[in-house]
Amino acid sequence: MRHSLLAMILFALGLHLAHAQNYPNRPIKLVVPFPPGGLIDNAARLIGPELSKELGQAVVVENKPGAGGNLAAAEVAKANADGYTLLMASAPLTISPVLYKSLPYNPANIEPIAILGQLPNVLLVNPESGINSVADLIKRAKANPGKLNYASNGNGTSLHLSAEMLKSQAGIYVVHIPYRGSALANVGLVSKEVDFMFDNLPPALGLIKGNKLKALAVTTAERNPALPNVPTMIESGYPNFEVSAWFGVAAPKGIPEAVSQRLQGSLEKIVARKEMVEAFSRLGATVTYKNAQQSAQFMKTDTDRWRKVIDYAKIQMD
Repeated sequence: MRHSLLAMILFALGLHLAHAQNYPNRPIKLVVPFPPGGLIDNAARLIGPELSKELGQAVVVENKPGAGGNLAAAEVAKANADGYTLLMASAPLTISPVLYKSLPYNPANIEPIAILGQLPNVLLVNPESGINSVADLIKRAKANPGKLNYASNGNGTSLHLSAEMLKSQAGIYVVHIPYRGSALANVGLVSKEVDFMFDNLPPALGLIKGNKLKALAVTTAERNPALPNVPTMIESGYPNFEVSAWFGVAAPKGIPEAVSQRLQGSLEKIVARKEMVEAFSRLGATVTYKNAQQSAQFMKTDTDRWRKVIDYAKIQMD
């Protein structure tokens, strides 16, 4: 009995190793949790063809938007852990587990392969507001509690939570006005319907350069090359305010280690190329490669950061 059990285990291990050594021998699906045209989709369509060249198999990008990224995460979490279904990972993986009462998947059933890039959120006001710094904004908010409002691209998004982080760290009371997407929120700020907002840098950059919006600070630890004269939130007096939009690749939990290593090595080579660094820069992002272990630690830290904000703001979504 023991011998037959041992034989079965060894046989299974042999199949596992053979699978890893032959990987990939058919097309790979890269699931994007948002519609075509956004940052995460654009990043996936940059990475997909290059990953295909590295692996010698087609990488098919498939958009599966809905439920704030949770539908795509659920599909990948429930897929076979064989490396043929991958997720274009981003902030919902670290926000959703602490934001939603229940999820259509178990977050423990997704593991990171690599984080590839990061970009800042940027704190914006109308240029005609008379607000020229974060200190000016906080001073006005404290002088007028409950009278200032801020826009976001929807409840529970990283842009909404970035403003809630500012509220908690600055001790201000301002009112949230959610819009259906950041484009409409930007219109609201340009037309003075709202007083300020956080946005991802890429969609806001044209409005900043065109003097339609004024950037007060970026939320990453370092200044962004696209806005070299705009300080960070840390420089503006908030040493614990560090937020970035990030993206990478994840897989179902239990992917063979050899497959994970193959993917990590391929992705690291891809994002190190000059043309990819330049392509990321055009998206407003910087290459910040992290391997699977580093990505897991980053995501844990990110989840803990958002948990504090969500608990402070008493936000919970169904």
